[in-house]
Amino acid sequence: MTEYSLYDDNQLLELLSQGDETAFTEIYKRFWRKLYAIAYNRLKEAAAAEDIVHDVFVSLWINRQKNEIQLLENYLGTAVKYMVLARIRKIERERVYCQSMNTAVVIESSVEHSLHYKRILEIIKTEVELLPEKCQLVFKYSRYEGLNTRQIAETLNISPKTVENQLSKALKQLRLVTRSFLNFF
Repeated sequence: MTEYSLYDDNQLLELLSQGDETAFTEIYKRFWRKLYAIAYNRLKEAAAAEDIVHDVFVSLWINRQKNEIQLLENYLGTAVKYMVLARIRKIERERVYCQSMNTAVVIESSVEHSLHYKRILEIIKTEVELLPEKCQLVFKYSRYEGLNTRQIAETLNISPKTVENQLSKALKQLRLVTRSFLNFF
């Protein structure tokens, strides 16, 4: 039996190009740890580093007859570095994509929120128009004009207690309508 550990890289490459699995195993044993260290130092993730080293060796085996490798260690190290860079670019693209999706969800949610708000305002406006006249006036002066109870009472020549009662009646009606609307959505 031949001792493959005594062969130099060029001899192993020659045997590899002829399909010698033992030569491949020797190359694997010789360079795996170093290639793993390169990948791990850049990615800081053990599983990803192992995957990359595995992929480099798979590619070496698949292309064993096509490769015209001059310096095996340099070739494998460069292959790992390129795969690490490709992995980093992929991770960055995924991060940017996820970020853009999160932004889209926030915008969509904001637009949806705005539409619901407008719809609620429309319902309130319609319901205010359906209130009895005095109740309607009290509500409009209170909410749209910003007048307090005393000012509304003076403007309409009614007692402050009547203003409070009418406002309470209006708010109760509007709560019922908006509650059913909000439950629907």
